[in-house]
Amino acid sequence: MKTPAQNQEQSTTRSCRLVRAQDPFTGKQGLQYAVGISAETVGATGINLQLVTIAPGAKAKTHMHVGHETAIYALKGTSHVWYGPQLEEHATVSPGDFFYVPAGVPHQPYNSSQEPAVVLVARTDPNDQESVTMLPELDALHR
Repeated sequence: MKTPAQNQEQSTTRSCRLVRAQDPFTGKQGLQYAVGISAETVGATGINLQLVTIAPGAKAKTHMHVGHETAIYALKGTSHVWYGPQLEEHATVSPGDFFYVPAGVPHQPYNSSQEPAVVLVARTDPNDQESVTMLPELDALHR
């Protein structure tokens, strides 16, 4: 049985945290990110949760996340994504849709509509941008 002092020590070192999304920043991929849960904000060790906004007419730079899976839930607006080794696959992601990107899969999200697309992104990398590998050689495949 733990003493009250041991219980207090545990509760101060590992505790629930309420955070507000950080100010948006432009990531390496060229999209707007507002980080909520990450290693930087709460000391997360295995997850990152953030809002991503794809402006009307915007297209991300082609990239992949080496060693980390990504789960996306569309909140507002419709976005699209090219994906696969040569961006040969395509999906349309509408509000209420979930989209999964396995680790190491090249992808290029974009928004061809006149309204912003906002998605909630969870990734198994607790850091904001560290697992991003840019793939500029694929950027010109879809204009």
